[in-house]
Amino acid sequence: MTAGGLPAAAPDEDGDKGGLRTALAGLTTRGRSFLAAGVAAAICAYVLGQSDLLRVGLLLAVLPLVCTFVLYRTRYRVAGNRRLSPARVPAGSEARVHLRMDNVSRLPTGLLMLQDRVPYVLGPRPRFVLDRVEAGGRREVSYRVRSDLRGRYPLGPLQLRLSDPFGMCELTRSFSTYDTLTVIPRVEPLPPVKLTGEAKGYGDGRQRALALAGEDDVIPRGYRYGDDLRRVHWRSTARYGELMVRREEQPRRARCTVLLDTRGLAFQGAGPDSAFEWGVSGAASVLVHMLERGFSVRLLTDTGNSVPGEGSDGFAGAAQESADAAGLMMDTLAVIDHSDGAGLSRAYDVLRGGNEGLLVAFLGDLDEEQATVAAKMRRRSGAAIAFVMDSAAWAPGPGGTPSAGRGKDRLRLLREAGWTALAVTPGTSVADLWRQADQHHATAAPSGITTGGWS
Repeated sequence: MTAGGLPAAAPDEDGDKGGLRTALAGLTTRGRSFLAAGVAAAICAYVLGQSDLLRVGLLLAVLPLVCTFVLYRTRYRVAGNRRLSPARVPAGSEARVHLRMDNVSRLPTGLLMLQDRVPYVLGPRPRFVLDRVEAGGRREVSYRVRSDLRGRYPLGPLQLRLSDPFGMCELTRSFSTYDTLTVIPRVEPLPPVKLTGEAKGYGDGRQRALALAGEDDVIPRGYRYGDDLRRVHWRSTARYGELMVRREEQPRRARCTVLLDTRGLAFQGAGPDSAFEWGVSGAASVLVHMLERGFSVRLLTDTGNSVPGEGSDGFAGAAQESADAAGLMMDTLAVIDHSDGAGLSRAYDVLRGGNEGLLVAFLGDLDEEQATVAAKMRRRSGAAIAFVMDSAAWAPGPGGTPSAGRGKDRLRLLREAGWTALAVTPGTSVADLWRQADQHHATAAPSGITTGGWS
């Protein structure tokens, strides 16, 4: 972020007059008082015939005008830089903003008052007073920002207020650029657990896939320069009349889909302690946890949308790619909001039958119809875990009994369909529910049978 020529040079006579009018509007209370006192003294001197008083009046009136003109005609070239540390911060944590001002002109500056524009949710607007900056000099200041609400917040533009040595006039000039602070959901570390089920891939549960071939292309391929001759498939070579080699098998990465219910009618209340914010934070925690363990992860909402730039199999969890994928998903969750949708049918249509691996859902309040749709999703995944916000606990209705009874019925329906369904109450941590899901899943699995796992 840079700026030069403060104040900006006027392009023509009309612009110069407009700039002077703006400069005169920047007279401070002291400058206006001096000007008013000078005019009053000049009038009294004219009426009373006092020449000495007239000279005093002229001095009082001319001083603020001269200061304004000199300040307006002074050309400072100042470069500014803003740096966020870090630029992506979890909700409730602090970020530090570093500002640096460089005087790139040959003249020293006067008194500079520095002000940065920040949204009110990040805290009060920071202001700094910079004393005289020598030619080629530099000044650095910093301030902290903090928000309990996730989102993307613009910082800037930076404003400089110039003042003359007598404090008669102040002019404000702004830089043109700004930066963005991204406040992401809170991510809670999850414990490594072991669930039996059908979430296959890297780890204890493995699924084999043909290298360089799709599901419909399972025949040996033609020989390529550099292929190991020990892989030659002689039967196919004799059949096709050319050298053919066997395809090697390789393990396919385990997959995990995280479904986040964003329906506005499924959640009550707002703010950092609401059920919806708990669901967003929980989804973020699971996404990061599974990425760190090498899963191919996909984020899905009730509208059928996912993270922009996400592949058909989601984001891979490997080294630098894992950090980049986590950043993209956290940026998406930072600005996600309630949808106008009324159902989960779009998300159900996106799920592919039996190929989703592990499905982890964060669901709001479910009526009978949507609970049935959610129950059918179990058939399109390997293993399914559901965290259902208990509306009776988050926003109790009159008496609390009808809502509580309905929530138990929905959980029973999901469990009968094969889900590991848990009710979420206020104050419960994601890590505790993660362990409970492991215990419930292990209890529901047939004893002595282990078909795979996830951690």
